[in-house]
Amino acid sequence: MSEQSVVPIDQILPNKLPLVALMGRPIFPGIFTPIMIGNPTDVKVIDDAVARDGLIGLVMLANESETPTITDLYKVGTVAKIVKKINLPDGGVNIFISTLKRFMIKKTLNPVNPIVGAVEYLDDEEDDTSEVKALTRALISEMKQISENNPLFSEEMRLNMINIDHPGKIADFIASILNIDKAEQQKILEVLNVRKRMEQVLVFIKKEQELLRIQKRIQKEINEKIEKSQRDYFLKEELKAIKTELGMTTDAKSSEYQRFKDKLDAFHFTGEIKEAVEQELEKFSLMDPNSGEFIITRNYLDTIANLPWNEPAPEQFDLHLAQNILENDHYGLKDVKSRIVEYLAVRKLKQDSKGSIVCLVGPPGVGKTSVGKSVAHALGKEFFRFSVGGMRDEAEIKGHRRTYIGAMPGKILQGLKIVKTKDPVFMIDEIDKMGVSFQGDPASALLEVLDPEQNNSFRDHYLDLPFDISYIFFIVTANTLDTIPVPLMDRMEIIQLPGYIDTEKLEIAKRYLVPKSLTKNGLKKQQVKYTRESLLYIANGYAREAGVRNFEKNLDKIHRKLAKQIVETEEATVKPEEKPETEKFIIDKKLIEKHLGKPLFPEGEVKKADRPGMSVGLAWTSMGGDTLVIEAASVPGKEGFTLTGKMGDIMKESGAIAMTVARKLGTERYGIDAAWFEKNHIHLHIPEGATPKDGPSAGITMATALLSLLRNKTITDKLAMTGELSLTGQVLPIGGLKEKTVAARRNKSRHIIIPKQNLRDLDDIPEIVKKGIEFHPVERFEEVLALALPD
Repeated sequence: MSEQSVVPIDQILPNKLPLVALMGRPIFPGIFTPIMIGNPTDVKVIDDAVARDGLIGLVMLANESETPTITDLYKVGTVAKIVKKINLPDGGVNIFISTLKRFMIKKTLNPVNPIVGAVEYLDDEEDDTSEVKALTRALISEMKQISENNPLFSEEMRLNMINIDHPGKIADFIASILNIDKAEQQKILEVLNVRKRMEQVLVFIKKEQELLRIQKRIQKEINEKIEKSQRDYFLKEELKAIKTELGMTTDAKSSEYQRFKDKLDAFHFTGEIKEAVEQELEKFSLMDPNSGEFIITRNYLDTIANLPWNEPAPEQFDLHLAQNILENDHYGLKDVKSRIVEYLAVRKLKQDSKGSIVCLVGPPGVGKTSVGKSVAHALGKEFFRFSVGGMRDEAEIKGHRRTYIGAMPGKILQGLKIVKTKDPVFMIDEIDKMGVSFQGDPASALLEVLDPEQNNSFRDHYLDLPFDISYIFFIVTANTLDTIPVPLMDRMEIIQLPGYIDTEKLEIAKRYLVPKSLTKNGLKKQQVKYTRESLLYIANGYAREAGVRNFEKNLDKIHRKLAKQIVETEEATVKPEEKPETEKFIIDKKLIEKHLGKPLFPEGEVKKADRPGMSVGLAWTSMGGDTLVIEAASVPGKEGFTLTGKMGDIMKESGAIAMTVARKLGTERYGIDAAWFEKNHIHLHIPEGATPKDGPSAGITMATALLSLLRNKTITDKLAMTGELSLTGQVLPIGGLKEKTVAARRNKSRHIIIPKQNLRDLDDIPEIVKKGIEFHPVERFEEVLALALPD
């Protein structure tokens, strides 16, 4: 027999291979590994291969599919020899394979079931250089470092890595065991140049090392936390045992529970409240302190425990003392103080400690808030104030439901928690400036709060238990009643604060504003002296509004400038012993103009009607009374009537009525040709066009101006008027007569035409304001004309 030579299997590989699609990762050459086959088509391929030469091609799926075709596979795969096959009970097989060599699919022989392709085997492109050797050593070294720190690398893997002598196979082996994305593994499989393949694998090794470093750091941090928590746990258990031995409370939760129970039991609740509180306490005792609901329940119990549930003590106050407090705290406001004292007298006579609802209405700066504080002081009660100006959410009043995170009670219960008494004085500021939004209407929420018939069982959304707030004395403030809903207004006792005249401002400045401002700005009383004339000059020239807020600001401005002057003089002194004596200032008109500039309302400036088509009217604003000069003019052209001056709808209607009345009287009484109106356009204007104006009280003033134009006659000098005009010529009553009289006096008017029905209001005007002014009550517009435009 002739001697036969042994040929390696990878040199007699067939050019046609049955292909098995891999769902997971690609398998590299030089690997011995088991594979589970479950697809019936692939199982048949395995059986056929075992019956032939045991060779199959393993290719990874590029596009995952339940019934893959050859087009769904990558082009490069690995040929493998089936070493052993084990049939599984479910119909699948478990095979052990030895992978031999890379191949590339060149041609499709059968695209599906089974997939068969013509293949070309690929050899490694080797560079036998020192660089490859260095890369080989680097790969082995770096992998040893990873394998030592990673328990997932078995001892067998480490030995296999050392025993592989071919650089390409080392790269393949390492790529197969690294945690790399399957797409990246496929790319490595397709690299034939050994040096490039090793470089790519080395990059992935470095990434794996970085991940291991991060993993070790995280593991270390977790271990430290666990050790600390275990230590804390053991210490807490020891502390609990010590407290138990000493008879102390064992933990914070038990302490809180006992505290709540003691406080709530002291209230002696009954009925619904008792049942709800007991349920919450029981729930609190069973909760884990680390749960989110524990804090919610704790806060709820804390709110209940800190509310003043007990009935208040009977009121004990001295009416005479209360009257003195109001007199000392406020100058003027005689009617307001009288109404409040009457209110207190009724409370004392009835021995009724139930609350009341008073609404103080007046311009800014007249002392509404300070009156509320004085009432609390007079009654000896706690005072709590909050503003509802701009409020658009009813939850601010009635609280949030406890289903919401961060829920809290409304302002009413918050205030009661703070004052810790059931019968305080509550001041609700700016009630006329509430808004409405998708979150609700706070004005409607206040209906229950301010209703004496309902607020004895007020339910806050957060508390959700009936609470009696009928003992609270509510004082509400507003600048105007126009924007307050009528149902809300009906629940309140309205007290008007009309504002101050200049002599009242003078007294307020002397008694309160000047001393307060001097103290605020670091000045002493003996350093600054005001004359009566200088204070009146500030009131009339710089602060004509109804209140005294601007008056106080102007005083502050003067005192700041004086303080600056004093400090600069002291600092200019070279030696301390040469320090000058404290400078004294006498405030006169010249010094006022130096520090405040020229007056905003020049002295002697008078609004007057000095030509035909003009008349002087009186108006009420939220800042007090004011005078209006109404102007009328006619131009030849198409018949028409124009109103300008930023008027509201009511004032525009008054203008239309005035035009109709003037036209009727002009033609019927004064013989003006009706054709004149057809050939002329009449324009009625109220100056200060940027200032909004509204209301019906300028009706007779507009009609007088129009008739002055039609008759080409100037009205009586120093005459002002106010009154609503009806279409039939009746003069109807108006409001704000006191403020309007003050404005007329300031304008040096000597005659004021008023509606006859307003005669009753003259009693409310101080004599000092009425002095030197003659009032002319009228019922018909013809009487107005007799006074303003006499024949």
